[in-house]
Amino acid sequence: EIVCGSMFSGKTEELLRRVKRARLARQPVQLFKPKVDDRYDAVKVVTHEGVNADALPVATSEELVGSVSPDTAVVGIDEVQFFDVSIVRAVEGLANRGVRVIAAGLDQDYEGHPFGPVPALMAIAEYVTKLHAVCARCGAEACRSQRLVAAEGQLFVGGSAAYEARCRACFVAEAVAG
Repeated sequence: EIVCGSMFSGKTEELLRRVKRARLARQPVQLFKPKVDDRYDAVKVVTHEGVNADALPVATSEELVGSVSPDTAVVGIDEVQFFDVSIVRAVEGLANRGVRVIAAGLDQDYEGHPFGPVPALMAIAEYVTKLHAVCARCGAEACRSQRLVAAEGQLFVGGSAAYEARCRACFVAEAVAG
């Protein structure tokens, strides 16, 4: 299952909702996050509103797979766009073992281009949920993440001070000069 969309669209909130339901159903769950994303907490997945759950930070997809307990029925992965393309093989391997995998991440980068492994994950997923935020400029449905600060490269971790949600009409495709 892939939950994708722009920043501030509720991806992490939806991931945590699905994980909570699995726990209520008494299914063994493990939640992971990329080690590079320590914006709100080093060992928790945290929504922009502060809702959180304990998670294991991992640096690579190999570390993630190696950390999955044999009895785990559900694996949640937040900010999946920060992993390299090997996460696709890792997720597929877990799913083929019968593990329910729920991954949340940005489908587009700050330039409006497909982001990392997310398009490939969307292609192999049984379920894809694309969420929308509210455009910070006009209030329309937002599908893009506008970078507001100068930074080099695609992998720049930031929150509301660095990004805002924009609709297609309000989005400016040019990168912010760094």
